[in-house]
Amino acid sequence: MVNVGQHLLGIESLTKEQIVHYLDTAESFIEINERSIKKVPTLRGKTIINLFLEPSTRTRTSFEIAGKRLSADTINISASASSITKGETLIDTVLTIQAMNPDLIVMRHAFSGAPWLLARELPEVKIINAGDGLHEHPSQALLDALTMRRRLGTLENLTVTFVGDALRGRVARSNIFLLRNFGCKLRIVAPPAIAVDEFKAMGVEIYYNLAEALKGSDVVMSLRMKNEYLKDFFVPDLGEYSEHYCITSKLIKENCPDALILAPGPYIRGVEISSDVIDGVKSAYAEQVTMGVAVRMAIMYLLCAGTLEESN
Repeated sequence: MVNVGQHLLGIESLTKEQIVHYLDTAESFIEINERSIKKVPTLRGKTIINLFLEPSTRTRTSFEIAGKRLSADTINISASASSITKGETLIDTVLTIQAMNPDLIVMRHAFSGAPWLLARELPEVKIINAGDGLHEHPSQALLDALTMRRRLGTLENLTVTFVGDALRGRVARSNIFLLRNFGCKLRIVAPPAIAVDEFKAMGVEIYYNLAEALKGSDVVMSLRMKNEYLKDFFVPDLGEYSEHYCITSKLIKENCPDALILAPGPYIRGVEISSDVIDGVKSAYAEQVTMGVAVRMAIMYLLCAGTLEESN
């Protein structure tokens, strides 16, 4: 079996072999999620804590469902329901959790690097990064890759265009780290304040014109505009952004009619992407959500595989 390590903290450090192993393992869990009884005893007796100290709907729910379908005891902790609201530090929260002897912690945090802190302080616990600040979101990149591979038959040498807020979005970074392993041609198109030189150093082509960036794309991924950060003045307002960067059916038809359409969600209809595109036959948004459960089951299984007790 391919060794995937003790934690999943990011995609950047993974080899191509490890990425493929995650995807192949996730394939085997898809069938379980299609059964009438969607449960296996694989992680029976294991305790998983979902420590989400930043808002999340899809990722948190997906990890919770994944843990329960593997028969793990799953506990959810949010920022609003934790003692952090009373002034407790993250380190003290972590030490309290450690005293409860969990087997695996899934962590989302607004600060980049927080899961690495957790891994350092809890060396005996498996850690999964469910999104850290503006850094990485590894499980999202894996589920995106699984969706692409199933729809297109390969991940090799694809042209993938990211549209929108790559600067403040961890999804693009993790996808870039992953897809570089497969020789993909990567593009980012966004206003100049968002499509920064950092991405050129990562081997990504930068565009400011949406039609030009879409030409010949195999995959188009709509990235959410972080409107909660508009106070940073990266763009004047979402209306102006939409005039130049909304993904419409006309643009897709004229430049990449066969492209697969992805969106990590949430998305703003009519601003980032038009309804007829996100709801169209080339859109795999719903499939991404479905693949998310299988991928997160695979991650939990592979990290715990070395310590599993045999099931009866």
